[in-house]
Parts: sequence; C-alpha cells; structure tokens
Amino acid sequence: MKAKDIKVGVIGYGGSYNMGRGHLREMRRAGMTPTCVVELDAARRKVAEEEWPGIETYASVGAMLKRSSVNLLAIITPHNSHARLALQCLKAGRHVVCEKPMAITTSECDAMIAAARRKRVMVSTYHNRHWDGCVMNALKIIKRGAIGDVFRVEAHSGGWRRPRDWWRSSRRISGGILYDWGVHFLEYTLQIMDAPIAEVTGFAKTGFWSDKTPWKRDTNEDEAFLVVRYADGRWSSLTITSIDSHPKEGSLEVTGTKGTLLFTNKGYKLISQKRGGPVVTEGENPPHQWPRFYKNIADHLAKGTPLVISAEWARRPIHILDLGIESAKKGRALKAKYR
Repeated sequence: MKAKDIKVGVIGYGGSYNMGRGHLREMRRAGMTPTCVVELDAARRKVAEEEWPGIETYASVGAMLKRSSVNLLAIITPHNSHARLALQCLKAGRHVVCEKPMAITTSECDAMIAAARRKRVMVSTYHNRHWDGCVMNALKIIKRGAIGDVFRVEAHSGGWRRPRDWWRSSRRISGGILYDWGVHFLEYTLQIMDAPIAEVTGFAKTGFWSDKTPWKRDTNEDEAFLVVRYADGRWSSLTITSIDSHPKEGSLEVTGTKGTLLFTNKGYKLISQKRGGPVVTEGENPPHQWPRFYKNIADHLAKGTPLVISAEWARRPIHILDLGIESAKKGRALKAKYR
C-alpha cells in the first residue's frame, strides 16, 4: 500500500479555527487522499464542497460509514463526543485519529483501544504539539546536561478572566478546565520525565465564575491543580486557572540540579548555575514540525512504521487528568493503573 491509497475524512467541519480543513490539508500533505467530510451544519458542508471539489459530504456518521470507502477518519468534535464517535468508526473497521484530548475518562480510552484491537485497526490522537519547537528545544537542552538532573516540572496557564460563553467552558462537554491546554502541557511533561506514573493528587476551586456564565453549575472549575508522583521519586504539577491575579512566568518550568529552564511557545529562558553565580540565557524556539504527525500516521498504515502517538501514549495524560479530578473529589492521592 502507498500513502495515496489511504482514503481520509473528517468528522466535524465547523468554522472554529477551521480545524476540519486543517486536518485534511495535513493528511493530503502526508500523501493521503481526502475523500469525505461529515458535518451536521448544511452551510458548513457547502463550504467543504467548495474548498474540496468532488469530496463526499454527509450529515451523519452512520450514513458515511454505510456509503463511503474511507479508511481513516479524524474526529474534530467537542471532547465528550470523541469516545462515542471513535467507537462507532472503529467498530465499522475504520482507522481513527481523535483531536486531543483522546477522550475524557480512562475507561473511554480503554474501550477505544479494545475496539481497535478487536478490529485490527489503528486509533491515535492528534498530539501535533509533540513536535512543538519549544519542547523539542527543551529536550535538547536537557539532554546536553545544561540544567543537570531534572527532578521537577511545573506547568501552568491562565490568569484572572471570565470563561468564554462556549462549550469549552462547560465541564460536562469539555471535561473541565484541565482538558484543553492541560493535555498539551501533560504531553510535554511526559516527554521530559519519561518515567512510570505512580500516583496523582488533585485539587480544585469552584463557585466563583459559575453564577456569571450561561453554564451555571456546569461551568468549568475556577482553578484546578494536580501533582504527579513518578515511580523514580520525581514529580510534576499542572495548574490551569481563571482566578489567578499574578500568573507565573513561562508555560513550563523545568527544574534540575544545576539550573532551570522556562519556556513558552515563543521562547525560552535558561538559568544555569555557574561558579560565579547564575547565568541567564534567553532565545527563541525553533519552528514546530507538526506535519510529522500525519507523516507518521501515513507511514504506519502504508509501511508498518511504529506509531509515535500510540493509543497507549495518548491515554497517559487522560489517565492523569481522570485521576486528578477523582482525587480532588475524594481528597486523597490515587494510585495509577497505567504507568
């Protein structure tokens, strides 16, 4: 099989960020053949037909699975629908890529993995930011020993701002405040730590914004925080907040025995301990290499190349988030099932 023989489609062609179009373009760039679009909104289906002349369009997943010979589907829908739609496609023998997050709970991920194994098809998650310039640069800096032995990673994002009036602010639909950028930060962190997960402790503050949004009791947490303890004794944390009046510098702070590395998508600050005191080096990160995601997917399906973002890898950040939310409810640390 060649990459061009892989027929691809998207489920979801909504206007937000034009992600449906973006996925099809990346798939085509990897050599695969855009074949179909599933979209509830008739107006958006018309846009897809104009942007992709000759493409098949469907108003439902069921109709598409009955009529289309598409091999691989990218699911670009709200978070709480990922598992349901993925299972529908996997059980029909189609390969699946979910937009991040893979799903909302560990059990949903387990069901998707089991369905893929039964049908001998692939399921993955669009962790294109695995190839962000910031984390690739960070891994190089860490590998050369510039900050010594890494023992702590802190990820944080947010400030003091009212949640937007959209589905990402709904806990039932989005999964909660940690499930958007938090998934990216955990994926960065797991690359840096590269160690088995031992346990997770979570904390959450709710109630401040809930009366000020249309979502009311379903509004995301005001702030959520979790700590991951790894089997080798190291730890990492994740904080996403909408009530912090003094946000921290950088998105990730990686602390080692000889220095600290702070980085965002744009740039980095390296603080190294030298004999005369700390030395600060700042710079820009290299460009991202997002096309490597679908290139790897195409090579896996056409040539048997191992997946970089396997289903088991994509389940790890979801497992951490799932444990963190349950820990916050129960008030105690929870042991990891998947390490």
